[in-house]
Amino acid sequence: MYEDMYRIRRFDTKVVELVDNNEIPGSCHEYCGQEAVAVGICSALTPADVLTSTHRGHGHILAKGGDVGKMFAELFAKSTGYNHGRGGSMHIADIGLGIYGANGIVGAGAPMACGAAHKFRVAGERNVAVSFFGDGAINQGVVHEAMNLAAIWRLPVIFVCENNQYAISTPLREVSILEPYIRAQSYGMPGVNVDGQDVGAVFDAAVSAVDRARSGDGPTFIECKTYRYLGHYSGERHMKVNYRSKEELEYWKGRDPIDIWAARLVDDGICAREEIHRLNQEVDDGIARGLEFARQSPLPQASEALEHMYAVSYPNLPASGAEL
Repeated sequence: MYEDMYRIRRFDTKVVELVDNNEIPGSCHEYCGQEAVAVGICSALTPADVLTSTHRGHGHILAKGGDVGKMFAELFAKSTGYNHGRGGSMHIADIGLGIYGANGIVGAGAPMACGAAHKFRVAGERNVAVSFFGDGAINQGVVHEAMNLAAIWRLPVIFVCENNQYAISTPLREVSILEPYIRAQSYGMPGVNVDGQDVGAVFDAAVSAVDRARSGDGPTFIECKTYRYLGHYSGERHMKVNYRSKEELEYWKGRDPIDIWAARLVDDGICAREEIHRLNQEVDDGIARGLEFARQSPLPQASEALEHMYAVSYPNLPASGAEL
């Protein structure tokens, strides 16, 4: 879990640099600070379980086993990327890994997770589906419809609210009287609140929710209190936007999930500091290899523009390789 969190941090730290250097077109929503949520949840899943992600989805994808090189390539709009360069940061998917896609529409992954969970139940499979979303989605009607449906049908789905305190720049306290996990309880499912900076606490909550779902007892809502170190998206830091105090930022950075877990590993005698440093270097080397793979990858060709757009071939579209 330490390795996975560190990989996510180093990946998105590099993404910030690449966006600033205009190597990545457009902007990204970095996950720095929230690593314990994705890793704690995904560590409780099997390869056959699925997840739906968000616009801030790099961490979810890497935690579920995503390839660093393919992710960089997608952000670079290269043909070797997860979506062949057509999706970008907010739409990375890998069905083979159970990653049903990041999503630029707030809360839109919740009903998709319910659909996957319903398929599992009908087919008699003991897999589960996880829907990640932020506190900004907690007032979206589709999220509440999905929770109500999951509760009624006792679907094997886990709703994970990454409460990083702000929907863009709006504090959750200004738009919701009750905590998200309390609101979820009204649908007749367990609603739990965990420290989203403690990967062990998130993992324990995830294991309990997964066991409940696999046993046929229905959905669980997990609210993870966490924090994003950077702005809502990569362009925010250049816009002189200021809605968080220096003291608030310092407090949360003092509760860094990677530092917390590293200290626990050392204090409990699980590993030495030297081993952590070695692991860090291995991850850094992997990030460098992934970045080089993306830089060396080709751009999509104009003749391929209509490929990979639909699940089936549509009539009257030019054949592959035909002139546009």
